[in-house]
Order: sequence, then C-alpha cells, then structure tokens
Amino acid sequence: MTEELIIIGGGAAGMMAAITAAGCGVRPILLEGGERVGRKILSTGNGKCNYTNYHMTPDCFRSTDSAFPAEVLRHFNEKNTIRFFRSLGILPYDRNGYVYPRSEQAASVLDALRRGLEERDVREHTSCKVQRVSRTGDGFLVETEVGNFHAKRLILATGGCAAPKTGSDGSGFILARQLGHTIVSPVPALVQLRAEEPFFKSISGVRTQARVTILIDGKPAASDRGEVQLTDYGISGIPVFQVSRYASRACRERRRVQAVLDFLPEYSMKEAEALFAQRNREHPRWSGEELLAGILPKKLAVLLAKQGKGHQAQICKNWTITIKDTNGFDQAQVCAGGVSVKEIRPDTCESRLVSGLFFGGEVMDVDGICGGYNLQWAWSTGYLAGRSAAESAGIRRKERK
Repeated sequence: MTEELIIIGGGAAGMMAAITAAGCGVRPILLEGGERVGRKILSTGNGKCNYTNYHMTPDCFRSTDSAFPAEVLRHFNEKNTIRFFRSLGILPYDRNGYVYPRSEQAASVLDALRRGLEERDVREHTSCKVQRVSRTGDGFLVETEVGNFHAKRLILATGGCAAPKTGSDGSGFILARQLGHTIVSPVPALVQLRAEEPFFKSISGVRTQARVTILIDGKPAASDRGEVQLTDYGISGIPVFQVSRYASRACRERRRVQAVLDFLPEYSMKEAEALFAQRNREHPRWSGEELLAGILPKKLAVLLAKQGKGHQAQICKNWTITIKDTNGFDQAQVCAGGVSVKEIRPDTCESRLVSGLFFGGEVMDVDGICGGYNLQWAWSTGYLAGRSAAESAGIRRKERK
C-alpha cells in the first residue's frame, strides 16, 4: 500500500508537520526511532520550554544562506506559533519577550502536541528506525528495522546530531544524501568552549558578567554579553553559547580561535582606566588583588592580578584566551550545518532536487541563537512542510478527477 505522506522524525518539527498535514485532510504516518515522540522537547528551556520569542529577527538565525530563514519566517512567524499553541490549549507566558507555556512546564507543550496528533488520528510508529530511503516510480520507499513503507510524499524531520541520546543521531543527513542532497558539515553549536590555558581549574565555578568576543585569525567574528561561567576546561554560559557556532566551525577548519572577555562591559576602556587610577590614588598600599576585590569574584581577581601586573584596566577589558575546541554533540543544544538550504524552497520547504520531498527542523543548515529560536524554526518549517505536502496531495487528487 502506498501512503499519501510519511514523516520521518517525531520531534518538534515532525509533530508540527503531522498535525498540520492532518488538519489539511491528509492522514500521515509518523515514523519515530525512539520509544516516544517529542522526547527532546522536555529538556528545552531548562524544562520550561521557551517555545518562541517575540523578538524574531533574521539575525537570530545563522545559515550559509542568510536570506533563507527570513523567507521561511515570513510564512509562519512567532504570532502564528502562539495562535497554534493556543488552539492546542497552551496559554503563553511572556518573560521579557521569551515565551513559555503558562504552566512553565515543557511537559505541557509535549502533551498538547501528542493530544493534537491523537485528535487528528495521526498514525505513529515508534521504535521504528529508518535505515534507508530511495526514490521509486510513484514516490518513495522507506526501509526500516520493522518493515518497509511506501509513500507518494516524504518529510525528513529527523533533527541534526546534537543531544544524540534524545534521538538526534545524524541519521537524517545520511537519508538526505541517499536522495541526492548536499550536507554542510555539521558542528556543535550552543555549546561550551574548551580553552588551551592550564589555569582554568583555579577559577572553576566562577560566574560573572562579561562580554565575550570570538576572534578568528585575529578578526572579530561574533560577540555577546551576559553571565559567563568559568569551568575547569574553559568557558560556558548563554553568551558563550550564542557565539560558539563560529568558534566551533573555525576550530574544525584548524584556524586560530581566541575568546576575548571584557569583565567590565559597562565601562569604556577610558572609564576603566580612570576607575583604577582613582582606586590606586585612594589606596596606594593595596595589592593588585585588593584593587580588583569588590569588582570581580575573588578567585578571578587573584588570577587576573597575577596576569595583569599593574595593568588592571587592560586585563579586565581584554582578557584573551585560546580556544582549542568545543564540547561535543552530546553537550550541544543544536548543531550548525545540515542539508544545504540552497537545495530547498523557502516558501514550501520542498526539495529543489526531488519532487515530493520536504524538510523540517534542524536537519537543514539553519541554527538559531538561545531564546526559543530553534523551536520556532521547528514550528515554522514543520508547518510549511506539512501544509505544502498536503496541498501537493490535494492538487494531484484534483488533477486525477
């Protein structure tokens, strides 16, 4: 039997695609390799599921084709997402633009999506690992560990390769290659950075406000500000995550990567120099460590006093470390890379190479910053893929009549 539509991947994008397609009158089959759909959603937003953001601009997304995400979002944006989840019973809670479910529980979002699948009679096959996909005369052959499926249309929504324990194991890239698509080599993103310097164990556990700027071969590539966490191997925290994809890609390319931390981001260099000049005048007998006390956490003040050797403003404003690598995919929130979006139509998420093949979510070469943007990408692309696949089926039925 040949089905109208098969969706491979039961994550955020796959569930959105299934609910949307079913709402358009096509009854899809959803294939999920794990025991349950939507497992990764439970860990988003520290378990509270920051499912979108009111500040939705193109620069919140990164891709080798920067125009692609903006075009996708033009067809389904954060307002559409909030309306969609309202229809599933989720009331939004706005925290400075970050949108959560009113319950502040990721489980509420997952339960709503599962309920949406059930109410629309979507057929789910879990513990169903797809091994191969191929083009047939009338559609696609999907070979799995538990049997084969045939479909006229196919949506790949397998995720990338970040957090593989949740099912994002990179298999979607293999399936896309089997159908002739190009893969932009994936690297970890929204991830911690590992430094070369040996002194990090002495400052492990310190949290402090800072601006983090990534230098690649000496040139600034990205910058962000917020609370930075110093670990025994390097740096972590939201601002580090926001710039990590640039460091990650450059490290894989064996380029020179540095991180410059400004521990006084609210001061200009001139103001910082004036601040320490005044402290020196008022307390001429204070040591370098004492001059930094009350400005920085003690362990960090001790280290910077040794490194600065009297140049407190310079060391506080331009503390430079060498980045040798990132943590792996197992600790990354997303990956940067995936199916080249140059081979995908932004208005439908359909392949430009293979008619009837659609893509949703992180399997594509688009990654968002922290703040609900990667889930928004899943909702936007899942919706477009599901709607477009259903419309394609409807047009062909009409043509047969």
